Amino acid sequence: MNLKHITTLLFITCLTGPQLASADPSYVSDVIYARKDGMALTYDVIRPESPNGAAVIFMMSGGWYSSWTPPSRMAESFSDMLNAGFTMIPVYHGSAPKYKIPDAVNDVNLATLHIKENADDYGIDVNRIGVTGGSAGGHLSLMVGLAKEQVAASSSANEGSVDASLAAIVAYFPPVDFRQSESEAAGIVNEVSMEELYSRFPALSFEEDLIPSVSPIMFIDQSDPPTLLIHGDADPLVHVSNSVVMNKELIDNNVETDLIIIPGGKHGFGGDNSVRANQARLEWFKTHLLN
Repeated sequence: MNLKHITTLLFITCLTGPQLASADPSYVSDVIYARKDGMALTYDVIRPESPNGAAVIFMMSGGWYSSWTPPSRMAESFSDMLNAGFTMIPVYHGSAPKYKIPDAVNDVNLATLHIKENADDYGIDVNRIGVTGGSAGGHLSLMVGLAKEQVAASSSANEGSVDASLAAIVAYFPPVDFRQSESEAAGIVNEVSMEELYSRFPALSFEEDLIPSVSPIMFIDQSDPPTLLIHGDADPLVHVSNSVVMNKELIDNNVETDLIIIPGGKHGFGGDNSVRANQARLEWFKTHLLN
């Protein structure tokens, strides 16, 4: 197991927190949603013992690295969601350092369309699918949830036959705007230098003219789904102002939204912070996918 895989596992553990085991989930593993450069792009489907017909896509991404994790381990992490009847779908994208942020966005767009096109096979109501993730996964969750036209346009074979919209979003500590001047003006800064960021996260190195197309804050409109943002006010990597300005833009566009700021919360929740965040996530999806 390499360092990137260990880092991703630690990130997912911090994000999901300790859980009780769920009762006998079933799995559809390694579903191929696209191919590129001779490689398969996949997701897994984790179905609870008593499904409620709703599903939540989980973006398997930390720093836009996407390392595979056995579905059984993911089921342990998502036991609260599975016990509530949600089908969980971890999605894997082409990983850094080979692939950059625009590549990851296009991959998860294709995954979202594939999931919706095959929802009946998974026992999922196509109109009750949400999305969640943290950090890079939060960014990708906002992209597929808000940039609906971009999602639909990602597949020429789709020809607009599938509604690309999702029903709810929960994003933990997401970066929302990669336009440097606008980010500085909004106070979206962190304690890590740009040089260190580019060194740690090579996915940030891509063509400048693509930056607006991968900045979620650029895609907000009144048709967007209910969006919950959860962020710690001591996050040294993705400043809490990312979620603050995102929440304000959503409110200004009359989108149902909420912002939970966790005092002292850093990047990647653990302990009581994880419990609080996960409970809020569960309640958000119960409210917006079951009612």
